Amino acid sequence: MNANEISQALALYIQRQTGAAHVRVLAFSRLSGGAIQSNYALSVECEGGLLPGPHELVVRSDAPSQVDASLTREQEFQVLEAAYEAGVTVPRPLWLCADTSVIGRVFCVMLRVPGTASGRQLVRGALTESQAQHLVRQLGYELARLHQVRPPHDRLAFLPVPTQSPALARVQEYRNALSQIPEPHPVLEWALNWLQDHAPDSPAIVLCHGDFRTGNYMVHEGRISGILDWEFAAFSDPYEDLGWLCARSWRFGAFEKAVGGVGHKADLFQAYADATGQAVDAGKVLYWEVMGMTRWAIIALQQAQRHLSGEQNSLELALTGRLLPEIEFDLLNQIHQMGVRHE
Repeated sequence: MNANEISQALALYIQRQTGAAHVRVLAFSRLSGGAIQSNYALSVECEGGLLPGPHELVVRSDAPSQVDASLTREQEFQVLEAAYEAGVTVPRPLWLCADTSVIGRVFCVMLRVPGTASGRQLVRGALTESQAQHLVRQLGYELARLHQVRPPHDRLAFLPVPTQSPALARVQEYRNALSQIPEPHPVLEWALNWLQDHAPDSPAIVLCHGDFRTGNYMVHEGRISGILDWEFAAFSDPYEDLGWLCARSWRFGAFEKAVGGVGHKADLFQAYADATGQAVDAGKVLYWEVMGMTRWAIIALQQAQRHLSGEQNSLELALTGRLLPEIEFDLLNQIHQMGVRHE
C-alpha cells in the first residue's frame, strides 16, 4: 500500500471506531526515528460521532524487522493503557487494531502530543536553566508514578515476573544475546562478568519503561507532554529505569549533566524520593548505568546485524552499529571510576 492508500484506510477505520459520518484526512506523514517501530502523523477531521472535529493522531505499527526483546503492538498498547491509568504523562491511547487487512500490519492509534523529543535540541539551548531543573524533577515524579504499578496486574499478565535477581536475569539475557553475534566482543564479556559479580539486591519488582531516556519523552514549553516508546516495558528493578536515564550514552554530548544531558542527579533523586518515600541509592544507579551501557552496546550490534544480514537495509541501523567502540570505551571508564575491578 502507498501512503495515500494507507491514510484512506486509516480514515475508514477511524470512521468505524467513532461512528463519524465522515472522516477527512488533512495530513499524513512518517515521523522521524522509529528504527524498531514505524510511526506516522495523521491529521483528521471527524464529522459527528464520538470524536467530532479535528484531531492530531499518531499511528504506530511494526517496522519491517524486529528486535527480539520488543513487545508486540498489542502488548505495548496494554502497557500504555496501564501507564495512562496510573497517571503517567503519556499520549492518550485510543485504539488497537489487530486486523492486518486494514493496512497490512497490526497498529495502534493515540493522540499526538505537542513538543519535541529531540535530545540534541533539549540539551543545546532549548531549555532555560530553571526549565531544565523542573524537567528533571518531573522525570523523577513520572518514574515514581510508573513504579507504583506492580505485579500481579491483570492487564499486564503477559509480562513475566522475575523469579531471581533482576540484575542477574539481565546479565543472562545479554549473555544469550551476545552469543548470537558471530564475532567476539571481549569488552562486553568482561562487563557482563563484572555485572554478575556485583549484582545488587532489588528493593522491589515494578513496571519499568525499559527505554526511559532523553529522546523518548516529548517536551512542550519546558514540561513533559508525553512519554513515548513503551516497546521495552517489563517488570524489573526500579533502578533499571533510573540507571538507563542517567547512562552516559544518553547525554547527547552534555556529559556534565548526568540526567539525560538535561540536569543533575540531585534533583532527580530528590523528586523520586519525595514521591516514593524511599531514598535513592546512588551506588545502585551507577551499577545500572553500567548495565544500561552494556545493553545499548548489544542493541547496537543487533541493529547492525539487521542491516548486514539484508533483513532491513538501513543507513540508520548501520550507523548505530558503528557506535560500539565509543560505548565500550565509556563502559571501561565507568567501571574504573567506580573503583572496582573484575578479578
